[in-house]
Amino acid sequence: MILIGNSYIYQYLAEREDDFKKIFKVKAEFDYEVDKTKDILIEYAHVIKKIIREENLREFHKSAIASVMEIAARYAGSKLKLTSRFSMLADVVREASFWAGEDGSTKVRSEHVRDAYLNARERHSLWEEKYSEMIENERILLEVSGKNVGQVNGLAVYGNELVAFGKPVRISSAAAPGNGVIINVEKESGLSGKTHDKAILIITGFLRETFSHLVPLSVAATIVFEQSYGNIDGDSASIAEVAVIISAISKLPIDQGIAVTGSINQKGEIQPIGGVNEKIEGFYRSCKTKGFTKHQGVIIPASNVDDLMLDEEIQLAAKEGNFHIYPVIGINDALEILFGVKAGEKNEDGHYQKNTIYGITTDQLKRMYHFAKDPFKLSKHPKSDTKEATPSV
Repeated sequence: MILIGNSYIYQYLAEREDDFKKIFKVKAEFDYEVDKTKDILIEYAHVIKKIIREENLREFHKSAIASVMEIAARYAGSKLKLTSRFSMLADVVREASFWAGEDGSTKVRSEHVRDAYLNARERHSLWEEKYSEMIENERILLEVSGKNVGQVNGLAVYGNELVAFGKPVRISSAAAPGNGVIINVEKESGLSGKTHDKAILIITGFLRETFSHLVPLSVAATIVFEQSYGNIDGDSASIAEVAVIISAISKLPIDQGIAVTGSINQKGEIQPIGGVNEKIEGFYRSCKTKGFTKHQGVIIPASNVDDLMLDEEIQLAAKEGNFHIYPVIGINDALEILFGVKAGEKNEDGHYQKNTIYGITTDQLKRMYHFAKDPFKLSKHPKSDTKEATPSV
């Protein structure tokens, strides 16, 4: 007897039936992806040919077979891998044959495969369309141009294993003198997952290591995903959250035309994330809805470059300089792109250079520290500090 199922079902049965492992002694795990090698590509072509032959479909031109393999890489989430979930690819092959027939073609070509893929996405994209409509009607607040303090465009992925799409989400932060605590509003509201909670603690560690050797971290900052009413999890917004907290402290504005995705560790190193293609395409479509400026783009981890399998329209826009993709290795690179200001290096005394991101942030933290120590200090020097303000119009 052979049973086929996922790992969860196997574990469930093994825990609840003592004889399960005695009866089913051989467990074999099948990978959901394979390396894209020359031999695998040949085997893939054989699988496609087998489906065509057994189901009496139209013959595939070599360009169509190549397009199917591109979709297989897209499903795998990497241009170096191919998905081994052949049932999904078989559906694309069948539908491509149908569209070739509708086009009056005796052979299936690459455009028919693309039509099959796009039509399948469209049938499952109601929520994506509704989300885009809300952005267009400004029911979801989003800015893709200009600069703002304490506000950045993060990127999230929605959907399921068949169809996933990315959309920007506004992340905002407010900062004031305090005890060095970052308040995760999602957690306080019961909407934050464990991985996201961990990410906030890692960000706190990074900020302490970056600034606490110069001044105590006497700041209280809140951070929130605006207009998000479901559960938030994952750490792929870490770069965005660091940037928006620093912006709230330093009062330096962030470029709203640049969206950002990526995870960091306590040392500021950027780690890879999932769904990079969907995230880039989601922000591109939002920029298309709101209006292009030729200065928009997405910051991604450099370690995700091999995963890029972008839509042809976005590839063309990037080549023509109308849309930009910024691979970064460290947090400083990302901050410089978002702020348009040098991050700042430490001098021999361990202080950051003036008029840099870290230098300005340190100065603001010192002000917050002195205020936290003596909040009534201003009132003690009426001649210099409590001068009556002159109203302006």
